[in-house]
Amino acid sequence: MSEQTTGRSLADLKTLVQGTPAAGTPDEGVAIVREPKRDAQGRSYATGKRKDAVARVWVKPGKGTIEVNGKPAAKYFARPVLRMLITQPFLVADRYQQFDVTCTVVGGGLSGQAGAVRHGISRALTFYEPGLRPILKKAGFLTRDPRTVERKKYGRAKARRSFQFSKR
Repeated sequence: MSEQTTGRSLADLKTLVQGTPAAGTPDEGVAIVREPKRDAQGRSYATGKRKDAVARVWVKPGKGTIEVNGKPAAKYFARPVLRMLITQPFLVADRYQQFDVTCTVVGGGLSGQAGAVRHGISRALTFYEPGLRPILKKAGFLTRDPRTVERKKYGRAKARRSFQFSKR
């Protein structure tokens, strides 16, 4: 057999089978092309999580309305800090008031729910418009915040707090 048909290593075999360069050769200038993920109504869906809260988020082009559990975001998240938190992905991506957001949130408190909505909006935006991924990734909105409440241990009042000591 000739040298073309017999591979000397697994990398050569992979090159022969797939027609791609071997693992040792650098692929410079080759970027991963992501396709937009949209449903029949032109929406993108994503799930966001923070602490114990889980948000299911749908994003579609519109006037910038944000609806959380059937209520306007201004009414659901009364604190301005929480409203600011959920609009951050749009401000960073320069898409403020260009998308309508519908989401349902369960679990956790209001702060965790706002973080879950922000995470979901960021992921849904990258599914709708894949070009926004580097901007949102650099801002840290695509990373799920892993911090959760520590579990209670036996022999303790809470996770780490001891029971009150009584001398007598």
